[in-house]
Amino acid sequence: MSINFNSARFEAAYGKAEQLPPSTTPEVAFVGRSNVGKSSLINKLVQRKALARTSSQPGKTANINFYEADGIRLVDLPGYGYAKVSGAERQRWADLIAGYFEQERSFNLVVALVDIRHDAQKLDAQMLDFLEHSELPFVVALTKADKLSRSKQDQQAARLSKQLSVPRNNMVVTSAQKGTGIDELRRRIQQACE
Repeated sequence: MSINFNSARFEAAYGKAEQLPPSTTPEVAFVGRSNVGKSSLINKLVQRKALARTSSQPGKTANINFYEADGIRLVDLPGYGYAKVSGAERQRWADLIAGYFEQERSFNLVVALVDIRHDAQKLDAQMLDFLEHSELPFVVALTKADKLSRSKQDQQAARLSKQLSVPRNNMVVTSAQKGTGIDELRRRIQQACE
């Protein structure tokens, strides 16, 4: 049975980990730096312009947003590493992300977003280390591929694979602009939720 991603709807937003509802369905969480394009990628996955709110200002997702699509939950976690918010707010986001992962939940897949245009960032490496050590199933979505030529995409993907110690076959080159890699990502989510 294939997931009807187009049926996605906003469910709820939570500002504190203790407010999160119990996990009753398969969950796919999206994590990444503040300006990596999480909302855009989610919108592309579900073929909606503005289900997840995007903004020209990074760091807009300050809560955990839950979307429901055909019996699975897409969970949009706050971006990490954004400098232009207060230290207290950054700490709240970090607590929120940690609080989510510390709960007993149905972690079917974590989609870790990394900007393909840059070398591996320390925070990305830390997040992937955490997922690895927690034995959470994850796939790396390399975002913003439309900004690079095809050969440069391949070079950068190979480089990031080495830098982040993630097998190349566990990375999907994506572009929310052009739809690159979206079918592949849907397929991975589908498999993880079966």
